[in-house]
Amino acid sequence: MSSASAPHTAVLIGRFQPFHLGHLALLQQALQAARQVVIVLGSAHQARTPKNPFTWQERETLILGCLPAADAARVRCVPVRDYYDEPRWVQAVLAAVQAQVPAGARIALVGHFKDASSSYLARFPGWELLSLPRQGDFDGTPTRERYWNLPELPQAQMWAQLNKLVPPFTANWLRQWQTTPAYEAMRAEWRMISGYHTAWSSAPYPPVFVTVDGLLVCSGHVLLIQRGHAPGKGLWALPGGFVEPRDTLWQSCLRELREETGWSLSAAEMDHALQGTEVFDHPDRSLRGRTITHVFVFHLPGAGLPTVQGGDDAVAARWVPLHELAALENQMFEDHFHVLRRCFARFGAGPEPALP
Repeated sequence: MSSASAPHTAVLIGRFQPFHLGHLALLQQALQAARQVVIVLGSAHQARTPKNPFTWQERETLILGCLPAADAARVRCVPVRDYYDEPRWVQAVLAAVQAQVPAGARIALVGHFKDASSSYLARFPGWELLSLPRQGDFDGTPTRERYWNLPELPQAQMWAQLNKLVPPFTANWLRQWQTTPAYEAMRAEWRMISGYHTAWSSAPYPPVFVTVDGLLVCSGHVLLIQRGHAPGKGLWALPGGFVEPRDTLWQSCLRELREETGWSLSAAEMDHALQGTEVFDHPDRSLRGRTITHVFVFHLPGAGLPTVQGGDDAVAARWVPLHELAALENQMFEDHFHVLRRCFARFGAGPEPALP
């Protein structure tokens, strides 16, 4: 491509969990096609999970470390959240990219349509599309599964497989990260989630799970629990859980509140405090499988905070000041931070958590 016809900026969007040889080949083609490359690092600012184990800063380190210095100098990495809201996500991507590009410069989106997850490529009609073929037989999911090493293989055999999938810099970095507590925590999470999937593997169709959550606001605070078990062990979440076979959604919500927080208000008092419900049904909101939750939003009167105590699956229950929620974003379970954001916007339960 001649310099006159080349776009100023090529945009590469992905999670890069981890950065593998297919990603590297695609990035090298993008660098050949444009003066600079902006890499949008998706799934940023969230807690580690087996699907997204690395922070956006760690992924930036992997990407730039795999490039010669001259090429690395032409790459800009920008983090973007999973909003579970495609229009908002598209606007966030546009804003992040435009901040790195001179006004009026031509922008090209680089990628290939591999499956339904590639539909985002059609969401940026103002950008040119550089559709490139698949860069080798590489995929993030089997790469991560080999890294979690379940069932357990000898380390030499595991690394012999991984070294065929990732650049040397990535492999060396992953070896070091394997010695951290975070690796063992994510490996244990993946063991639990894999077992969960296996338990339902003989079902005639993929199961859909129904859960409930309670969002309680009182005197400028919101009630959160700290999870005691995987998935999300140690993370903060709304109190809630699966609907029992003989319970209504309402009954399940009240039961979970009692079990996880020691909540003592009667059903009549809770009904009086209820502001409404909101359904969250994004297909990717839970690694356990398709999980649809119904969030009951309560405004409690009075200036005092009721006494709560963690129980059942919760090791702790805590009233969190609303102004502290933004700082907890990367310590929250699944999409619960964005559940809070959307419910606050709809029901006026508090200010929408500020997103830096």
